[in-house]
Amino acid sequence: MVTDLFSRLARPAELAPQSVALAWHRASSRGGEEVWTYRRLFETAERVARALARRGVLPGDRIAFFAAPSPAFVVAMLAALRAGAMLVPINTAYRRREIAYILADATPRQLMVDDAGRETIADIPGEELAGVEALVEMEELLEERLERGVASETSAACSELPDLAPEVLALMLYTSGTTGRSKGAELSHGNVIAMIESLRTAWEWSASDRLLLTLPLFHLHGLVVGLFTALASGATVLLEPRFEAARAVDRLAAGEVTLFFGVPTLYVRLVDELGRRSPRPDLSSVRLFVSGSAPLAPETFQAFENLTGQRILERYGMSETGMLLSNPLHGRRIPGSVGTPLPGVEARIVDGARQPVAPGAEGAIEVPGPRVIRRYPNAPAKTVESFHAGWFRTGDLARIDPESGHFFLLGRASELILSGGFNVYPREIEEVLLTFPGVREAAVIGEKQSEFGQSPAAFLVTEGELDESALAAHCREQLAAFKLPRRFVKVDSLPRNAMGKVEKRKLL
Repeated sequence: MVTDLFSRLARPAELAPQSVALAWHRASSRGGEEVWTYRRLFETAERVARALARRGVLPGDRIAFFAAPSPAFVVAMLAALRAGAMLVPINTAYRRREIAYILADATPRQLMVDDAGRETIADIPGEELAGVEALVEMEELLEERLERGVASETSAACSELPDLAPEVLALMLYTSGTTGRSKGAELSHGNVIAMIESLRTAWEWSASDRLLLTLPLFHLHGLVVGLFTALASGATVLLEPRFEAARAVDRLAAGEVTLFFGVPTLYVRLVDELGRRSPRPDLSSVRLFVSGSAPLAPETFQAFENLTGQRILERYGMSETGMLLSNPLHGRRIPGSVGTPLPGVEARIVDGARQPVAPGAEGAIEVPGPRVIRRYPNAPAKTVESFHAGWFRTGDLARIDPESGHFFLLGRASELILSGGFNVYPREIEEVLLTFPGVREAAVIGEKQSEFGQSPAAFLVTEGELDESALAAHCREQLAAFKLPRRFVKVDSLPRNAMGKVEKRKLL
């Protein structure tokens, strides 16, 4: 029985070693496509893992990564897993203060970078990197220059690689931090394997799948849902350094892609790009489009279906738990719903006393099980707050539709607006705002108000001028009086993190 993540991901290298694991379009002057078979990928990762061990990397060490997606990045991560280290991916949009916070919190022994990452790190004073013993260029790892000048490499024992149990920690993923500072979520090898297997079953992954992966690899969505699940399935990853709408449409229409995963903002850009194309591109070769990491507006869902004939599958998960809920691969996909529990997942909705509520009632989502983290390191108070009698409180509010059994998210508990004694859910208001002509994006927050405690305020990205009177009338037709926004604020853009989630605290 496979108990560690590297061995699980490497299984296709034994079954079909010449199958293509990664296909990478070179952006350099050399051009063309760089192809990595499963044999090449995992044999290279094994050699680099031994180089890391000779350098002194020990099981349990933490290695941080600050780089854009590339084959070198994938090899370095796999090698670190094989050496028994814990991966700490860092958001490539972060700068000095944010990077220094992650390094101080996670205390990695090494920091892996690419060329752009090295330039950014160069701006950080040495005292803020004091705990990092080595700054390593990932291309050096690939070329195996890492071994030169290492005092310990003469000891053969240093290159022995460990056997890893399921409870050994594999990843420390930092949460999106939309309501405060990011928190490190520690995931074991067993946690990640459980996530992968439920996704492979629910979405019927096979070795014939080809995933167009344009998501960053510092987050659960791109790293585990995308890269790791594809490798565990023996599929091919068409790896891109970033998302570009025009290039994505060209690749999706070329007939080579069967899977595409994105955050809602990527689907908004795809809709815009598809709307400009004539004739309309044919995306029928893609068997599954998945959206996650933030709520997908029903209007985007419908526009994408109108343009492509494809119904996006929306799902729900978080760094602390992996994927939890999903609309069905076969069957009805309901816009605005995140579906039902994935195979092996149990989920419930509870009230303030943490007692289960009846179907249709509103409450907080809780989950137990083998995929959930054990704690937040360096945040004991948050750990106590989040766990109770074996259940993990996700912080998201939802209700279960009594007829379909589907979960409908209502927003974060921290974003709930209390107005005159009533609960007001921002997402409900945002969905109404998005049905008004010209409103492209909407975010609702609660603002302090002397009479009612809080009142909703709407921040809007629009096309052209905004007719506030008509918009207010539109809201009055569909919302109770206590839910009506007390003011509308037109903005050029909403503040979002790298995964497309709106950072509402920046609107306060």
